[in-house]
Amino acid sequence: MIDGAECLTQRVFITGTAGFVGYHLAQLLLDQGFEVVGYDGMTDYYDPELKRRRHQNLLQSERFSAVEAMLEDRPAFDAAVDDFAPEVIVHLAGQAGVRYSLEAPESYVQSNIVGSFHVLEAAKRHAVRHLLVASTSSVYGANEEMPFRETDKADLQVSFYAATKKAVEAMAHSYAHLWNVPTTMFRFFTVYGPWGRPDMALFKFVEAILDGRPIDIYGEGKLSRDFTYIDDLVCAIRLLMDVVPMEPSSSDGIEFGDSLSRVAPHRIVNIGSGRPVMLLDFVVAVERAVGKSAIRNMLQMQLGDVVDTSADSALLERLTGYVPRTELDEGVANFVAWYREYFRR
Repeated sequence: MIDGAECLTQRVFITGTAGFVGYHLAQLLLDQGFEVVGYDGMTDYYDPELKRRRHQNLLQSERFSAVEAMLEDRPAFDAAVDDFAPEVIVHLAGQAGVRYSLEAPESYVQSNIVGSFHVLEAAKRHAVRHLLVASTSSVYGANEEMPFRETDKADLQVSFYAATKKAVEAMAHSYAHLWNVPTTMFRFFTVYGPWGRPDMALFKFVEAILDGRPIDIYGEGKLSRDFTYIDDLVCAIRLLMDVVPMEPSSSDGIEFGDSLSRVAPHRIVNIGSGRPVMLLDFVVAVERAVGKSAIRNMLQMQLGDVVDTSADSALLERLTGYVPRTELDEGVANFVAWYREYFRR
């Protein structure tokens, strides 16, 4: 984490603070002396009690306040932002999950597209110093060249979830260009760690192994993922907050290898370790941390999945001097320790 980082910005509005990433980012900022307002809809996509517990932890700080409402509720959202008048907005809320987008695609339109439009309007209205918006490595879709670079063309999404996230990237670029809203989009790569979501593989694997149930291993374990530990992720976001994209000239950022637009203060940054791990190796790491072998149910790839992900993190390092560094065994062990304590297992 960041030790003694200068708190350049005092008021940060974060959407999704009852979620996995938003919770950890808010906690980091509170630890550094920021004033934070968190906005979250507490949907039932997974157990809302876990979300409430995250907010309860954050509310131990007098510098945190929470608003419970949906992003799609424009009057509620506008009131929350206008009352706080933030200097920075970090937009992390949205409907997550590749597989759920096959079952309930409309929820992705409402949350990821309509909700993100409300965030863009608020950023424009308050002329924030910096808008930071979560995207996903899933936008690279059918791209086969590894590692994924921010400047790669990414027009072949293979899940509706990824398509909505790519749409938000395009929407944010237009607002950056039209209204000079300095914007950083970050593409996450398979984030994991304590307080993680129950729909994620690590959570499911640990729960099933402890219960003596089989774990489903898709792609027969031959898929690979660029796993990113949660502390590394929020550290990178915190550092990016202070690296505000500038209005570019005709060539600014291009020779530098930046993903800055030629016409807008807009940037896309991968946040990943650049060290992809085979799914079967990930399972072995989970078994080591749990201290028990898994019953393996080998399955074909699921619709909407990609074979591999790998981040080129050179841009993140150039901008911040930082790259994710937590080793997989350490991160998985930390999750298992949290899981056992939280569920008293």
